[in-house]
Amino acid sequence: MTDKKALEQITTKIWREEAEPDNPFAAAKSYCAGFDVYGDLLGKVSLIEYLWLLFKLDPPSKAQAHMLEALAVALANPGPRDHSVRGAMNAGVGGSTRASALIAAISIGAGNLGGAREVFVAMQYWQQCGTDLQSWIDIIDSPPQEERSDVWPEMEHTPGFDPNGASCPTPVKQLLDHLTSIEQSEALTWLQTNRQTLEQHAGSPLAFSGVAAATLFALGFEPEQAEMIFLLLRLPGAAVHALEQEKMGWSRYPFFGNGLTLTNDPGPVPNDD
Repeated sequence: MTDKKALEQITTKIWREEAEPDNPFAAAKSYCAGFDVYGDLLGKVSLIEYLWLLFKLDPPSKAQAHMLEALAVALANPGPRDHSVRGAMNAGVGGSTRASALIAAISIGAGNLGGAREVFVAMQYWQQCGTDLQSWIDIIDSPPQEERSDVWPEMEHTPGFDPNGASCPTPVKQLLDHLTSIEQSEALTWLQTNRQTLEQHAGSPLAFSGVAAATLFALGFEPEQAEMIFLLLRLPGAAVHALEQEKMGWSRYPFFGNGLTLTNDPGPVPNDD
């Protein structure tokens, strides 16, 4: 089979290659959505702009790039209290491969408690409700049933809100304020205005997953794309914490040792024998 015939069987709008004259398996030019990656893009666009191009196949506006970049900075390191980061740290300190640390972070961070699946469902809510407050109240009170309960269990809380939170964290509010200052997006402005009302009905404060879903909805991404992007943007923190914990070892693992103090020790358990 010639290289030309092989290329004709590759069906993708994302990528196109031109082979080197002396090697049909090496690319002389690579095109992403029609742009020469190493001629038109390299040194001229940011990683966020390139990420946008990969997903959308069109360059972003300045405001769109700034919004996605702001979200990326906010999500890059969820911190060691986050379950996905803790999974990566466990892999690192336990001597697993570094790839295993990232896989652990993705596996745990894919779920419906502050994870990518929660962002996916929250995006579906945005598609259904838009900026209609009553529609949001209705869907919070009577959430739809999960189609594939054999894969994903039903949500036990309103997606985009933290069921374990006491009040909306300051960084979440700061992120929302910053995003609305970049561009007066209807969805984000509406969320900022109605946040407290939604929190009252959800019985939980707004979370980073909720701001992420609203932002990616405002930027025109599909729920499936948002789920992937959320996973990608949170990996840097998992990577660096895993590497750090690998070097520090168990003796300096957080949340253990002197980190817990028992204040109501009931004493020894009676022996039934």
